[in-house]
Amino acid sequence: MILFLVVFCLLIAIGFGIASGVSDFKTMTIANSYAGGVIAAFIIAYLADMFSGNGVEYFASWKSHGVAAIGVFAITFILFSIKVIGAGDSKLCSAFALWMGLEGLPPYLFYMAIIGALLAVATKFMNKTKVMALPAEGSWIAKAQSGHQGVPYGIAICAGAVISFLYLGYLSPEKLLLLAGHTEN
Repeated sequence: MILFLVVFCLLIAIGFGIASGVSDFKTMTIANSYAGGVIAAFIIAYLADMFSGNGVEYFASWKSHGVAAIGVFAITFILFSIKVIGAGDSKLCSAFALWMGLEGLPPYLFYMAIIGALLAVATKFMNKTKVMALPAEGSWIAKAQSGHQGVPYGIAICAGAVISFLYLGYLSPEKLLLLAGHTEN
C-alpha cells in the first residue's frame, strides 16, 4: 500500500510539473495551485514512508528536504525581487526542491539551468526570427517573436525535477521494491 501511495504521489508531482510547463508555455504564468500540489504530494509521500514501519527510508531526513526547499526559496525570492524570474517559477522551483533534499539538489539545479539556458537561447532566436506566422496570443512564442525576453522556466523546472527523480532512484525498481518491503536474499 505504501509503495502505491508513494508512486502515486510521485506521478501527481510530475503531473503538476507538466501542467505548469504547459501553462507557462501557453500563457507565461504558473498557477500557485501547481506548486501547492507538488508540496502536498511530497508531504503525503514523506509521511507514508515515515510511518511505513518497514525500516527502509525512501527519502532523506526531513531536515535535508526542508533545508533544500528553504534555501532554494530564499535564492529564487531574491531572483524574483530583482525581476530575473517570476513568482510562479520561484514557488514551483522551491516546491520541487522539497522533493530533492540536499542530495538531489545539485543535479536538479544543474539540469534545470541547462534546460533553462536552452530555452533562453530559443527565446533570443525568436526575438530575431519569426518561427510561426500566427502563434497563439499570449504564448511564449508570440511574446518572444514580439521581442519579450521571458522564458517559460516552468518547462525547465519540471524537466530538471524528473531527471533528478531518476538520479535519486525514486522511480528505480530496486528502490521501489525495498519500499514495498521486499528484501534481497
